[in-house]
Amino acid sequence: MIRVGTGFDAHAFDESRPLVLGGVTIPDHAGLSGHSDADVVSHAIGDALLGAAGMGDIGEMFPADEKWRGASSIDLLGEVRRALGSQGWAVVNVDATVVAERPRLAPHTVEMTNRIAVSLEIPFEMVSVKATTTDGLGFTGRGEGIATFAVALIENVG
Repeated sequence: MIRVGTGFDAHAFDESRPLVLGGVTIPDHAGLSGHSDADVVSHAIGDALLGAAGMGDIGEMFPADEKWRGASSIDLLGEVRRALGSQGWAVVNVDATVVAERPRLAPHTVEMTNRIAVSLEIPFEMVSVKATTTDGLGFTGRGEGIATFAVALIENVG
């Protein structure tokens, strides 16, 4: 049996924090506001995986309490993978689209892809991370934050 899930996350910029996307710290740019490290890429992928398995979302798995304050979202993504595995699910592939006017993300997508693949314990080729803009439209277009859409395919392995 295979199942598909989708995920979405968005956060506003926060000048006091580093920018972390897909487990990669992007230099020389404001970070994102959030309880953990606010990694919208890892959050959207985590929600897609949990949704595919019918296991809720990352807010349920990692509530906004002191235990998870400042947590590394790429590490939390590994926890999502382990939770799926405990229910007999394996990650087949994930695809994420990051929506941001700035910073330019193309130089970082290979490293993000690698970090996500390692966290999910799947081949590099089974992860896709790409970036786009909204040509100035909406909150991302105004440079107020970053959003990510993700889709994931999982299969039942036992």
